[in-house]
Amino acid sequence: MARKRPAAPKKTEKKQNAYIAGSGEVVEEKITDTLVTNYMPYAVSVIKSRALPEIDGFKPSHRKLLYTMYKMGLLNGTKTKSANIVGQTMKLNPHGDQAIYETMVRLARGNEALLHPYIESKGNFGKAYSRDMAYAAPRYTEAKLDPICAELFRDIDKETVDFVPNYDNETTEPTLFPTTFPNILVNNNMGIAVSMASNVCSFNLKEVCEAAIGLIKDPDFNISSVIQGPDFPGGGYIIRDDVEMEKILRTGRGQIKVRSKYNYDRDAHCIEITEIPPTTTIEQIKDKIVELAKGGKLSDVNYIRDESDLHGLKIAIDIKRAADPDVLMQKLFRMTPLEDTYSCNFNILIDGYPKVMGVYEILNEWTAFRRTCVERRIGFELRKKKERLHLLKGLKKILLDIDKAVKIVRETEEESEVVPNLMIGFGIDEVQAEYVAEIKLRHLNREFILKRISDIEQLEKDIAEMTDTLSDSKKIYAVIISELKEVIEKYAQPRRSMFYFPTEDDDIDFTEDDTPDYPVTLFFTKEGYFKKITPQSLRMSGEQKLKDGDSIEMTVETTNKAELLFFTDRAMVYKASASDFPDTKASAIGDYVPASLKFDPDENVTAMIPAGSYESYLFVVFENGKAAKIPLSSYQTKTNRKRLANAYSDKSPLAAMFRIDEDVNVALMSDNGRMIIFNTALILPKSTRNTIGVQAMNLKAGAKVQKVWLLGEEEMQRYARYNVKNIPVLGLIAKDVDDPDQTGLL
Repeated sequence: MARKRPAAPKKTEKKQNAYIAGSGEVVEEKITDTLVTNYMPYAVSVIKSRALPEIDGFKPSHRKLLYTMYKMGLLNGTKTKSANIVGQTMKLNPHGDQAIYETMVRLARGNEALLHPYIESKGNFGKAYSRDMAYAAPRYTEAKLDPICAELFRDIDKETVDFVPNYDNETTEPTLFPTTFPNILVNNNMGIAVSMASNVCSFNLKEVCEAAIGLIKDPDFNISSVIQGPDFPGGGYIIRDDVEMEKILRTGRGQIKVRSKYNYDRDAHCIEITEIPPTTTIEQIKDKIVELAKGGKLSDVNYIRDESDLHGLKIAIDIKRAADPDVLMQKLFRMTPLEDTYSCNFNILIDGYPKVMGVYEILNEWTAFRRTCVERRIGFELRKKKERLHLLKGLKKILLDIDKAVKIVRETEEESEVVPNLMIGFGIDEVQAEYVAEIKLRHLNREFILKRISDIEQLEKDIAEMTDTLSDSKKIYAVIISELKEVIEKYAQPRRSMFYFPTEDDDIDFTEDDTPDYPVTLFFTKEGYFKKITPQSLRMSGEQKLKDGDSIEMTVETTNKAELLFFTDRAMVYKASASDFPDTKASAIGDYVPASLKFDPDENVTAMIPAGSYESYLFVVFENGKAAKIPLSSYQTKTNRKRLANAYSDKSPLAAMFRIDEDVNVALMSDNGRMIIFNTALILPKSTRNTIGVQAMNLKAGAKVQKVWLLGEEEMQRYARYNVKNIPVLGLIAKDVDDPDQTGLL
């Protein structure tokens, strides 16, 4: 008997989520409500209290650790075991000892993850550039605060920042550090929150401080004049891109290409990598090179090993004697993490809200924050001085009659009446009277009191100066600037990351040449379409299909590995191989070259020249009557660049372009009907690609060369009257000249 299939559950408009109530009853709840009540608080907590740095440059975990070390006296004291620090930090950070120690490792000098480490370390703290070089346990390592931390905690006890209770209300901790320099930009910081992330690269301390000073003095200051680019702890070469760098400075988003630093030991035939990008590790580089070598894509590499030691990073690559180290490194830069991209995303918490900002805005936000810290510090000191002045003024009144003060104290029967009686006897308030009453008997003499009240004049002067400073923003900014200059003087260090200015030689295609080679026929049309057809397909095909109004400009029988030069109307040449295009049929329109080779917008192809063995010449004729003969070897490069600029002169529009294997006869006809024929031997070759050439045909005002074609023996006999032995000439009026068919002659 067949069993009935259970009915499918009815579809509801929104998905439901079930949970078990306290009574054991299963209650249905909308999943959107669950997300709002359960997930959203977690997401907000991760964003605001864990993953993103704030304007002082720290996440909460960093701040809790460093403040604990500060309270332990490790700024000026001796090193202590890391385990002690981790244990003390748990009073502020309850997330576990392992998480705290990992945070500590990254902030330590021994790990080399930061440009200006916050912790002086002793022992093995691992290396940021190595995946397998693990750090030792906290019971073996020691640490203390680095001297630069004095700038983080300066005047923190003078109410410069707010303090909040820790998680169990047993103590308090600062919400921010009153750092005297833009620490947020000096050390790199990365964090992944919910639905957002942050990745702040490090900049040179001196450059950042000078940029901050410049913006304080002039809001329109161009910080790119002092901040040249990031400065990574591991050094390396930053590939200079001014447009991308300006984008990062303005928006906080962009990409920076970082290239490894290397040198070549000629005696040992060994490439030594000494600096690598911050986004990779030694092991990643080694694994990739080994993978490529095993795949047969790095035939010049014999062996790779890690020679890093106490002196720093070193990756040694043994290469074959015949290998060119520079060419090999260019290949490695393209195929391995030896050149990598650092993606910037300056997402920072400002007043508890995440905000992506450029360097300009970050420096302005830091200046506003630092101004608040300075104002709060001066306000704190001002209150203390006023309180001190108030007490000394009360003491000054006692000086008028010390015996009277002693008599009042001696004759007062109850202790609680001493202060009120002093207030009445000298006309002072309770605070002043309390201060006087607490003076030791041995200090109730004229000398002691005179020494104390001698500070009154200086206090009044200081109070007036502080009050004036608080009322004048320029003086506040002057304080900030002076502190920044002090930081530069104490902690500035030379730039580690240098700049590399790219050249044309960097646009290289290192794809391994495993392309099959076979005979093909190439067709190139006037509109810029390209076809590659095998002989078998060509024999079986019919008429060539073309776009309406298009015509075939060139037909070449060659092989699939033939190198081709595609010249454009912007004096550029794109180098390609026939193998870059798919085999097709005569019934297809073909590939549109500007799209296939990714030309710039509105850039059009003007000619296709088969490069052959680069032993021929390129013959170029311009509309102004000039002609040039350029060796094709001028377009040959040591490495196969995809694009070359200044492929020919752009001073006059192009009239025609041919490849000639030997000197030939060429005809020029102007648009006013004149014609000349001459042999290309009359023009000497010029190795400069963008040479304007020599005048071949003189033109009357307003005239230009309209047609150019090569002539065979039969045509030479027919048009012998137009042949000239010297150039330039004006030419004869063309009569009985057939319209030249240039198909196949380009």
